Amino acid sequence: MPRSRPPEARFARLRPVVWAAARALARVPWALHGLLAFTLGLAMYFLGVLMVFPRYLLGLDAWLLPVSEWLVWYSGVPLVAGLALIAGDLLLLLGSRRRGEAVRWDALEDPRVTVALTAYNDELSIGDAVRDFRAHPRVARVIVVSNNSRDATMARAAEAGAIVFDEPLQGYGRCVHRCLSEAILHGDAELVVLCEGDGTFRAFDIDKLLAYAPHADIVNGTRTVERLRQPRTQLTTFMYYGNLFVGKLLEAKHVGRGTITDVGTTYKLCRRDALRRLLPSLNPDINLEFNAHFLDTTLGAGLTLVECPITFHPRIGDSKGGNASDLRALKVGLRMMSGIILGWRKSGA
Repeated sequence: MPRSRPPEARFARLRPVVWAAARALARVPWALHGLLAFTLGLAMYFLGVLMVFPRYLLGLDAWLLPVSEWLVWYSGVPLVAGLALIAGDLLLLLGSRRRGEAVRWDALEDPRVTVALTAYNDELSIGDAVRDFRAHPRVARVIVVSNNSRDATMARAAEAGAIVFDEPLQGYGRCVHRCLSEAILHGDAELVVLCEGDGTFRAFDIDKLLAYAPHADIVNGTRTVERLRQPRTQLTTFMYYGNLFVGKLLEAKHVGRGTITDVGTTYKLCRRDALRRLLPSLNPDINLEFNAHFLDTTLGAGLTLVECPITFHPRIGDSKGGNASDLRALKVGLRMMSGIILGWRKSGA
């Protein structure tokens, strides 16, 4: 008779399968699914409760009472399921995701920086912005990418000493993608700083970004720290908390991968080798929500993301982006949420 395998041998053969299944489970954004289920449950409950008004004011009680009772009663299903998924992700899977990850410290051999500024009809501010960044001792060069500007933006940037390019394809994502693509061509600088030329950011914050650089592939500036924002900027209270909400939604998708409080800021520092890996996965057709797409893609690729507090100032001239109004910011925020949950696709203005 053939000799049976001992239990230890059988388990040894199954161990790789078990670990592969565990890793696959850990990659699923359970906390994000749980948050969506919990939100659905809340919406069902409040919809069922609010039906009291049409039931009695419009005399529709006989029609709507069964619907109302069903919504309130069964709202508990997604509520409980959502809480269970969130708790399971945080209590069971978070530890496995972070096991063995020490605090990163990759010293910079030569912390010189290529600065790339986006610009669109910014002739009033671009010259001062270029001069500000060029004066920083760590900056090797300043690149300005004009997104098909109709004013003298390119001329003013060149006069201030920038390397100037025009990106004729309209769209914020196109402009940012071109900035990063041009910046990584300069091999003498290990780091790339992406920023805007509208006067909202300052070169002295590069020192803060550099302090965090040994810990990360991408250092994302956050404008959410009080006393580091001027009292009057285009970031309204609605935009501030909306930005924070979308950041936490993205954080739920990548639990354990980063702390995110600002998905809308352009100002960030990137390691050049990380950008070379990241750029092929970025979709330049995505417009005003490109920064959220950038962060989502960064975390999805397994790169290390750290946030750093930066200062934020009133822009010079009119806002052309998502901060133009609360209504436009709402539309951009909804597209960010859609991209995080359903996947990123080409967007409108």
